[in-house]
Amino acid sequence: MPQSRMQLVVTGDDFGYCPRRNQGLVECFLSGGITTVSLLVNGSAAQEAAELAKRHSIPIGLHANLSEGVPMCPNLLQSTLVDHRGLFHGKMGFRRCLERGQLCLTQVEMELRAQVRRFTELTGQRPQHMDGHQHVHVLPGVRQVFAQVLSDLSIPFTRVPVEPGLHSCPWLQAPLRTFYRQVEQDALDSIPVFRKYSLRWPDVYLGLTTMGQNMSVSSLQRALSHALSTESSDGTPTEHLLSAELMVHPGYPSLPGEGGCGEGPDDFSQSPERQHELQVLTDPSLSTLYRSQGVQLSCFRELHTST
Repeated sequence: MPQSRMQLVVTGDDFGYCPRRNQGLVECFLSGGITTVSLLVNGSAAQEAAELAKRHSIPIGLHANLSEGVPMCPNLLQSTLVDHRGLFHGKMGFRRCLERGQLCLTQVEMELRAQVRRFTELTGQRPQHMDGHQHVHVLPGVRQVFAQVLSDLSIPFTRVPVEPGLHSCPWLQAPLRTFYRQVEQDALDSIPVFRKYSLRWPDVYLGLTTMGQNMSVSSLQRALSHALSTESSDGTPTEHLLSAELMVHPGYPSLPGEGGCGEGPDDFSQSPERQHELQVLTDPSLSTLYRSQGVQLSCFRELHTST
């Protein structure tokens, strides 16, 4: 057996989105394809998801959502965070409103705290890790509020989506590549803020280049190779067992009209790409790859990090 070179947390995002997402994520965990999940507390199947996590002892964190569906804080059903329908502004709509100065960051903080409260009600515990649905947690202004909330509530781990090898992926469509590069820049700008509040995150992040149809054992091998030959996200060499997070979205396609966070499932959730990820993550050859590369599957509480 090769010496362990990496501790890898494999996080299944969007737990609670719909019953079929929950089913796929649980199957993936039980088969060893993921090691933790990230819960959408405003997802239509969030309560079922929390019960499944308890039943199967699945490590669980919070997928903070400011962009899809309905707020958890009742005082924000009419606020700068929502449109005329009472729904969040969407992945790009949230970003546009933020850039125009149209969002009240005090309301962002209220909603984040409400989502942590709801997480605790559902699971009986505080989240060990907390990241952002559609990477909203690293956006300007939001990152400071997010870090303050995590610090105040003693939530130790977050996500810094800076992926080695992102700039050498010609197969990514141009709009997606542009979005990912902006996510990367926002994440880099978040590092000093997260450090100020003593937050922790794995040395390396993976998952942007391996989402949906782009996921395969070979693409994961490529991503791992980049990670194992790189420095940590803040540019300092790692002198210990490398820690990494792989973001994934396995599941079964949402049925039309079933699921979502208050406005029904989106196109990605109804596509076969979720099931494709599930099949790749449970492929026995992936376990063989992990062993050959000295990758040790872990959850957040087991991590040794330099941050």
